[in-house]
Amino acid sequence: MKLSEAVKPITYFKSHSAEVLKNLEEKGTSLIITQNGEARAVVMSIREYESIKEATALLHLVAQGERSIREGRGLSLNDGFAQLWSNIDRLDQEK
Repeated sequence: MKLSEAVKPITYFKSHSAEVLKNLEEKGTSLIITQNGEARAVVMSIREYESIKEATALLHLVAQGERSIREGRGLSLNDGFAQLWSNIDRLDQEK
């Protein structure tokens, strides 16, 4: 959706809310709602919201990993694989 189509005044949203929600769900896009000419809210489909939440969670995990590495809590690739295989072997022995 073009940005020019994605910005609507609140009066449009009020009078066309069912249509807007249907379009958001079908297209998976978002709509910027303005009030007195200023952007006030974003309305989006639940699919888009879930996608954003998942992406945010992944970025949070990446940031945690980078912080761990900077703080010296990371492992080299070889040490990481050695630890992984050790854990797999231990689990196999417990069976």
